[in-house]
Amino acid sequence: MSDKISASGAPKPVGLYPHARKVGNLLFLSGVGPRVAGSDANDSAVPGLELDLNGNFKAFDFEAQCRSVFDNVRAVLEASGSSWDNLVDVTVFLVNMKRDFHTYNKVYAEYFKDNQPCRTTVEINSLPTPIAIELKCIATIN
Repeated sequence: MSDKISASGAPKPVGLYPHARKVGNLLFLSGVGPRVAGSDANDSAVPGLELDLNGNFKAFDFEAQCRSVFDNVRAVLEASGSSWDNLVDVTVFLVNMKRDFHTYNKVYAEYFKDNQPCRTTVEINSLPTPIAIELKCIATIN
């Protein structure tokens, strides 16, 4: 038996899936990106990103996206009855490892200074919206 969770403090999913599911004392988060809380897939509300009419970057701040995605993960965790300190596994998807890894690693160290979950970082070709980072997480629930 599992419970589906929708977090109002996080961006709306870009498809038919919950923000998270509880199974026993584990919490599995769906992929979480940096879009502004409450925004949907058609919304271009991505911190640090401004696109022109053709979808090309006018402004790009990867650090702003990192901070936003971590804040969105925290919102899903808290809406699910868990917390940042309960994260046990984080998979990070970057669309440009060479350009973004150093910044991501620096911001990650700030957010995960005390709690250090297992971590995997992979580069992928693209994500479903014009974002540069997405996290997939597992946490415990007390």
